[in-house]
Amino acid sequence: MRVLIGGGGIGGPVLALALHRAGIDVRTFEAHTGPATALGSHLALAPNGLAVLHALGAGEDVIAHSAFPSDTIEFTNGRGRVLGRLNDGSARHGAHLRTRTITRGRLQTVLAEAAARAGVPVTYGKRLVSHTDHGDHVTVAFADGGTARGDVLIGADGIHSPVRRALDPAAPAPAYTGLLNLGGSLPAGLLPATPEGTTRMVFGRRAFLGHQTGGDTTLWFVNLPHPDPAPAEPAGGWQRYVLDRFAGDDPAIAAALAHADPAAFTPMGIHDIASLPRWSRGRVSLLGDAAHAMAPSSGQGASQALEDALVLASCLRDIDDPAQALATYEELRRGRVERVVAIGRRQGSLKLARNRVTALLRDLALPLVFKAIARTDPHRELFDHRIDPDRPVGPAGVRG
Repeated sequence: MRVLIGGGGIGGPVLALALHRAGIDVRTFEAHTGPATALGSHLALAPNGLAVLHALGAGEDVIAHSAFPSDTIEFTNGRGRVLGRLNDGSARHGAHLRTRTITRGRLQTVLAEAAARAGVPVTYGKRLVSHTDHGDHVTVAFADGGTARGDVLIGADGIHSPVRRALDPAAPAPAYTGLLNLGGSLPAGLLPATPEGTTRMVFGRRAFLGHQTGGDTTLWFVNLPHPDPAPAEPAGGWQRYVLDRFAGDDPAIAAALAHADPAAFTPMGIHDIASLPRWSRGRVSLLGDAAHAMAPSSGQGASQALEDALVLASCLRDIDDPAQALATYEELRRGRVERVVAIGRRQGSLKLARNRVTALLRDLALPLVFKAIARTDPHRELFDHRIDPDRPVGPAGVRG
């Protein structure tokens, strides 16, 4: 069997590693000319995602290149009053599985390098524009005029996946959550320091800030309520607009962000996909954001793509019929990821206060919300999930 993967970001190289481990020939193609080291800001890798990377031999490399552990969140309002603290309990899994923060570009680079060392490198500069399922094989066409042939095609090509659009043109488009996202890095000391392993989440009156300091660097992001997912640049530019959104909050926020690289102030709409009618058709399927994009508030986007990769590789290894293998993969994964998408949407909605009154009501309610969350330990279902890559998968979708 030969598997073609469209997309060399996070899920693509990890799927290639998992398929290679399963003895399956794989070819990975990425539209960008390299690992896109400057793409995006940063993300969290939770214990369930790190467990996948360790199973594939890439965990230690990722940890070595991550910025810092990040297993505690401190929530404050815009004036600095603490609303609550939550520890995700990931340290109970051991230091190698403690939640880590890593820049997206660094993670993509490390995963691409791991795949190359294993003999399954990503081929860059190959933008997939169409595919055809011939029943007994699949062909793909690239923007440069090239083609490739395989037994299966997996679209790991992100939230605006061309493979998904071709697979099911009637599928619902990603839904805008009402928030814009932007972020970058600052020298340590400009924003108030955070305790070791702690991200501070600031519910400002008109914008939301997250930041954490490690060594001489602070990583930060901002979420902005906005009715338009792709708004025109405001008068004065986006940096000035963001600074104005924090007027009335702790002056240290705007003062620090005034020192940030203006290029970091390029907002992108946050979208998610609650559910698709299908992930798979015949010999073609989807993985990660292409199948189930989730808001970053879930803290699980990358980790769920990594879980996808391990399950999909096992299905293709153990089930002879490719179409049945892909259908089984979807059956095994759909329920879990759709629950996580819903979590991300609920958590992101807390950032949508648009005026002083709704912000005040939110600040009164959140301490009670965080206390309730701490009692129920919602992270356990997410973080304790493990996938044994050596456990066989049956055609009925039951891991034997």
